[in-house]
Amino acid sequence: MAKIGFIGLGIMGAHMARNLLKGGHEVVVTGAYPVPDDLRKTTLVVADSTAVARESEIVVVMVPDTPDVANVLFADDGVAKGLSAGKLVIDMSSISPLDTQDFAKRINALGCDYLDAPVSGGEVGAREATLSIMVGGPEKAFERAKPLFDLMGKNITLVGDNGAGQTCKVANQIIVALNIEAVSEALLFAARSGADPERVRQALMGGFASSRILEVHGKRMTARTFAPGFRIDLHRKDLNLALDGARKLGIALPHTASAQQLFSVCAAHDGGSWDHSAMIRALEIMAGFEIAEPKKD
Repeated sequence: MAKIGFIGLGIMGAHMARNLLKGGHEVVVTGAYPVPDDLRKTTLVVADSTAVARESEIVVVMVPDTPDVANVLFADDGVAKGLSAGKLVIDMSSISPLDTQDFAKRINALGCDYLDAPVSGGEVGAREATLSIMVGGPEKAFERAKPLFDLMGKNITLVGDNGAGQTCKVANQIIVALNIEAVSEALLFAARSGADPERVRQALMGGFASSRILEVHGKRMTARTFAPGFRIDLHRKDLNLALDGARKLGIALPHTASAQQLFSVCAAHDGGSWDHSAMIRALEIMAGFEIAEPKKD
């Protein structure tokens, strides 16, 4: 079994690390970031990211944004300082494809392989080890990492070279956001017309409009349960990556832009930490109408 470093024990990362432990691997973490109590008892806790890299054969990074990955990898106490030739770095964060290519070159220069392997499936997928994992990098490194990916996910695809995994994840986030927007508009329309939005949701689940978003996030909308599985601020970040990339490519993504604006409305109403299914709140604010009573504690 491998000795795996894991940096980034947040909502999803903690579950992913637990699944590696269940698979029989030793997991090394850093006390420089919060460590859940159960993982503090079952992992090797070291001082910083350099020590994680020094102690591990493979280092997994799962942090919020591009600057966070850059800091984890290349700060004075970062992963790069602790690497030796032959080790493997796997970034499972969702970040810029262009920066990913640069990070890979810098890690490769140290004699190490690099994979970008962002995930989709949210907290439930992380907990149940059913994540979709989109991988960019050399095939040999992918084959080395595949047994670890199998412990964390189900749909695992080598998309292409470094950066391709992140490009695929950005495309995923476009599709998810536009599906959330479609479900939000449909349920708002139904409720404002006088129909019970939950019964409408149930009826639609039996037809061609059925989707995982309608099933899971539609239920969140009607039940008013917006505790985060995936925060609006993080999805806004991903759509910004899409729109920045589109500008550089000279293409238009008009519906992606509208979804990003709806998330921005939520953020302006202190909703950056809401689950991304709460996009419907932006439409409700503009309509002056809520589809259901707020959930009581």
